[in-house]
Amino acid sequence: MATSPPHPSYPSGPVPSYPSGPADGAPLAGPGTAGSLRHAHWWHRAWVRYGALSTLLAISGLVILALVREETGTEGFLVGLGLAVLPVPLLIAAFRWLDRVEPGPWRNLLFCFAWGACAAALIAIVANSFATRWIATATADPSSADTLGATVIAPVVEESAKAAAVLLVFLFRRRDFTGIVDGVVIAGVTATGFAFTENILYLGTAFGTDQLTGGTGIASVTAATFFVRIVMSPFAHPLFTVLTGIGFGIAALSADRRPLRRVVFPLGGLLLAMGMHAMWNGSSAFGEYGFFAVYAAFMVPIFGLLTWLVIWTRQRELKTVRAELPAYAVAGWLTPAEPYALGSMRARRIARQYARRHVGRAAAREVARYEAYATSLAFLRHRARRGRAGPGFAVREGELLGELWRRREVARPALDHAARITAPPVPVTAPPWPVYGVYGYGPQPTPYPAYNPYRS
Repeated sequence: MATSPPHPSYPSGPVPSYPSGPADGAPLAGPGTAGSLRHAHWWHRAWVRYGALSTLLAISGLVILALVREETGTEGFLVGLGLAVLPVPLLIAAFRWLDRVEPGPWRNLLFCFAWGACAAALIAIVANSFATRWIATATADPSSADTLGATVIAPVVEESAKAAAVLLVFLFRRRDFTGIVDGVVIAGVTATGFAFTENILYLGTAFGTDQLTGGTGIASVTAATFFVRIVMSPFAHPLFTVLTGIGFGIAALSADRRPLRRVVFPLGGLLLAMGMHAMWNGSSAFGEYGFFAVYAAFMVPIFGLLTWLVIWTRQRELKTVRAELPAYAVAGWLTPAEPYALGSMRARRIARQYARRHVGRAAAREVARYEAYATSLAFLRHRARRGRAGPGFAVREGELLGELWRRREVARPALDHAARITAPPVPVTAPPWPVYGVYGYGPQPTPYPAYNPYRS
């Protein structure tokens, strides 16, 4: 169990360059492992793993593209693609907004979206089709097989396929997966990719049906499918999978000495996601207005509740930043105003704008990196105080402090400016008697020029 000292040591002299340490909880290499690391097998190399994963996703994408195009036709595929892409930027922007406190790397989100759109969609199409055909053959009742496939098979297969991406990030990108918000973002982006591919299939098939029946305008099947899937429920798949992400997020907050919680919560979230997915798919069996009843009674309230939960968690993260960083300000790593500025999203934005206006875009990017590293440092110290940082705490803390120290010349002036701008006003009571130099009595002070800390 790692714990953090009450006050980190003061940065005397230049900060050394810290080597990249293992992820939290990863075993450290012992003295006898140097030779094995130098002569590691070729499949242990990072570029081999990245190449294999990229190849797998590319092959899955080509196969799913061929399957969807075969099902919808070329014209239906293009129509479905054009309509299905509409909610994607909005959903991605919403999840990125939630992740602004400690933004994760883009490569994680790109992997999750690609996994949902390619690998998870391919698994779902193949497994759902196989299971439905097997049930229809075994029972000689195709209609019951379709119903059972939609309400039982599809939720289990699809949520498990999407949860695989969350599990992979949780296991292999542990540093980037530290809490509930990370779980929500990773799960939501994965489900957004899955829904994108599924919407292409449904909208393209609806367009093909309209071509055969001559349906056009508002009365067409395409318009009805677009209204249900894109207008009313673009958040359906993300909402289901977010429950899995919350389970993994709670597991990430659990201490290593409680392994049962790290298994039970992800499985519980996955089961909740499957149950809600099954209820949504089976809503059409509840009568003529069953869909609207489930939508109004369950989907919208749960969506509102989860949105409140995530925003509340985001605010708690900002409070953690404000509570943990003053220890580093006392030790001299940060200025006294930085913990306040870094604990306010408005102050962060002002700091980036200030750096961009006075120095340039490169400085604004450095300030953004400084903010991200400082947030990671606050969360790391918070986990350490609770005994959840793992044996790599000291190495990781040194890495983050080194990153901050190297960017201090650019970031500190911008954050100090943002802290002054966003600081709450201090009430001042005017004295009842005239004061020399104030209220028109005596010479007035000359106003100071605009303060620019970047100006030498």
